[in-house]
Amino acid sequence: MSTDRRGFLKTAGGVMVAANVLGVSPLVGSAMAATESAEKKGAGALTEHVLPPLPYPFDALEPYIDAKTMEIHHDKHHAAYVKGLNTAEAALAKARAENDFAMIEYWSKKAAFNGGGHFLHSMFWKVMAPKGQGGGEPKGKLAELIERDFGSFAAFKAHFSAAAKNVEGAGWALLHYRPEDGRLIVLQAENQHKLSPWGTTPILGIDVWEHAYYLKYQNNRGEYVDQWWNVVNWKQVAENLKALGGI
Repeated sequence: MSTDRRGFLKTAGGVMVAANVLGVSPLVGSAMAATESAEKKGAGALTEHVLPPLPYPFDALEPYIDAKTMEIHHDKHHAAYVKGLNTAEAALAKARAENDFAMIEYWSKKAAFNGGGHFLHSMFWKVMAPKGQGGGEPKGKLAELIERDFGSFAAFKAHFSAAAKNVEGAGWALLHYRPEDGRLIVLQAENQHKLSPWGTTPILGIDVWEHAYYLKYQNNRGEYVDQWWNVVNWKQVAENLKALGGI
């Protein structure tokens, strides 16, 4: 993960290094032991990634996203990505310490998959807000940039919705900021890392893995995507763009 993405992830509330935050995390024992062992052997410093709390109660996004889905999604799925990322990075550090890279391909893939899941979910919780705070259309500079880069908000919404509804298998639709030309672009991501380009950072995303919507919408991904617009936290999206120098 690049330096700018690590910085943005901290802004999104996704990375906290204080040990007392780990609480009920299942990764405290083995991952921390592996980290300490690897650092003692000179394999380099490691970050202890932790599960960020939701910024609202589980039922805050109802009726659009139900409380049980939010609970399972955050406490089970996101927690598993955090655990997987810590495990993978500790294993890579151990490989460096022992100069044994027989499993480098396996652990590199695990780090990418779980790292993508942790980053995107940490953003995902933040770019949604309860009824009355989310939905509608963006304002100010963000609205101007969307109109500039997509023609209109309606065109952007149609483009983004189509990307979300047509992700092959499991994955995400994402609004990225590309510093090279200062543009906003819509991209798809399969799983949470495949098709990801270099040099861009997502500022808005919708998770279209089935675990994000199946309890309420069953296999009707399209209805989930349509309803999700009611909880988009445009204020946070603008803050994410500002943190990257886009505003």
